[in-house]
Amino acid sequence: MIVIPAYQPDEKLAGVVDALLNKTDFPIVIVDDGSRPDCQPLFAALEEKERVTVLHHEVNRGKGAAMKTAFQYIYDHCPQAEGVITVDADGQHLPDDVLRVAETFRAHRDALVTGSRRFTGKVPFKSRAGNAITRFVFAVSTGVKVYDTQTGLRAFSRNNIPRMLSLKGDRYEYEISQLLYCCREMIPIVEVPIETVYIEDNASSHFRALRDGWRIYKMILMFVSSSILSFLFEYILFLLLSWLTKNWAVSLLFSTAVSRVLSAVFNYSLNKRLVFETDNKTSFLRYVVLAVFIFGIHYGLLYLFTVICGIPKWLAYIIVQLIVYPMSFVLQRKFVFVKDKNIP
Repeated sequence: MIVIPAYQPDEKLAGVVDALLNKTDFPIVIVDDGSRPDCQPLFAALEEKERVTVLHHEVNRGKGAAMKTAFQYIYDHCPQAEGVITVDADGQHLPDDVLRVAETFRAHRDALVTGSRRFTGKVPFKSRAGNAITRFVFAVSTGVKVYDTQTGLRAFSRNNIPRMLSLKGDRYEYEISQLLYCCREMIPIVEVPIETVYIEDNASSHFRALRDGWRIYKMILMFVSSSILSFLFEYILFLLLSWLTKNWAVSLLFSTAVSRVLSAVFNYSLNKRLVFETDNKTSFLRYVVLAVFIFGIHYGLLYLFTVICGIPKWLAYIIVQLIVYPMSFVLQRKFVFVKDKNIP
């Protein structure tokens, strides 16, 4: 089934719906997200079309909230639906690309399939730059490369609707929340290259760079907040212990070991609940194994930089963390906080 969230749409929405009805046999659910009264005749006309259902919000609640309303409707009233395809209302997604995403979903039913724009041709600078920055921040934060993090053309299984309904975010940040969920649960993200279409320099878009951009980056920041807090906790503790034991022969080893152990307990607790959100009962034992492995690498690099290379401890510790953190995060995602097969 196709889901189209719409806020203050113009006649482009009618063109999107007609093209999809002609090119596909999918039912369409449109959500009027609190649009103006003068938009209601357009929604009424669309509702008269076969295979089209229109749902209404009394007030504007955001793109994410509109999609959740459609997902709930599909889950409650359309048991025959195999999956959901989200499409934007402004004509940016061509029917042929929607079909290609649908075909790819049929071959990858366990994945989140996205229509990935390559931003070639005449693309507004703010859109090109915004996507490039978000792509970089997302990759650094999660260790997962997604070329188009803000595409609205996506497909996923009906079985994932309950989880999609529980994700945070009611506006544009909800789409980032979907991607972060896939990173946590190791759900594949399959990108299908699609045409990059911007009509009238995307003048009809309701995306506001500062307000909505902050919501998106705040969601990513929350995802990595445990790592930031753990680093600060460990770094301050290491400097304090180094100062207190500066006359000890084993000061470096003692300071590193104590700060790593206490930080590991702190980091495990945060990651288990806030980042990877898992109840896997064996994750602690795997985390201990990983922590010992990471400690060996951490101490070895720290010894190399401070004792052999003569770099000050405060600077060497930051350099080592920059090297070790990406490795630790990826291993936690793939080895420690894996989803328990017995949990649906």
